[in-house]
Amino acid sequence: MSGADTEGVVLYWRPLCTFCIRLRFRLLFSRLRLRRVNIWRDPDAAAFVRSVAGGFETVPTVTVAGRPLVNPSMRQLREAVEQYAPQALRRR
Repeated sequence: MSGADTEGVVLYWRPLCTFCIRLRFRLLFSRLRLRRVNIWRDPDAAAFVRSVAGGFETVPTVTVAGRPLVNPSMRQLREAVEQYAPQALRRR
């Protein structure tokens, strides 16, 4: 799987996706360290997203310590990070 990360956070997105834009904007103000993967530029990442989203390229899809979240809310993402990847939070 392209972009596999079993410890950190990976955001799978694509250009012009309004849901991606919204989540990416919210992430600008978070303390979260993550890697972004554009599924239009990475066929393996697109295949991974399809594998966890019922065959669809539903984005944003986020993995937290390898656990997929399809189109998560910021709250769901924050809770998953706190539980599975607290090291991805920047300390103030």
